[in-house]
This record gives sequence, C-alpha cells and structure tokens, in this order.
Amino acid sequence: MRALLIAAALLVAAPAAAQAPVSSAVLADAAKAPAGRTIIDGAAWRCEGATCSATGGANQPAPRACRRVAARFGPVTAFTYKGTALSAEQIAACNA
Repeated sequence: MRALLIAAALLVAAPAAAQAPVSSAVLADAAKAPAGRTIIDGAAWRCEGATCSATGGANQPAPRACRRVAARFGPVTAFTYKGTALSAEQIAACNA
C-alpha cells in the first residue's frame, strides 16, 4: 500500500516539474551570444543564434533579470523570465 502511494505521488509530481516556467531572450545582436552555457543569477542560459533560453534562476522580478542578461549579452528585443513576458516599455528600460 505504501509503495502504491509513493508511486502515485511521483506520477503526480512529474508533470509539474516538466512544466516549469520558461525564461527566454532574443538578442539584438546574435554575434554577442555566448558559445556555451552561461550562468546568470542561477539561471543556465544557452543561445542558438540570437535566441537564448534558460532553466532555473533566482527568485527576482523579470525586469531585474532582464537587466542582468542585457549587461552580459547586450541589448534584447524580447524577454521572458519564468513565464513573465516584458512589455516594450520594460524592454526599453532593460536596455537603457
């Protein structure tokens, strides 16, 4: 009985872990994209061309995360942090 309850708990928890919020950035200049994995505030960023995505990361507001990424990778044209997408005004402030 105990084993059945543990198995059921694991099956319920697995889809929740697989649906973690995604973080992504589109760089204004693909040439500034890092070649390998870059860790910024605990988020592991990987880029393909101008499009970068990350897993993990510190609990912080999306605008702050954007400023930290832009400081390392250069200006961004789009940014989403843990499922929160920034507006055009927030992107402009991020790149300032």
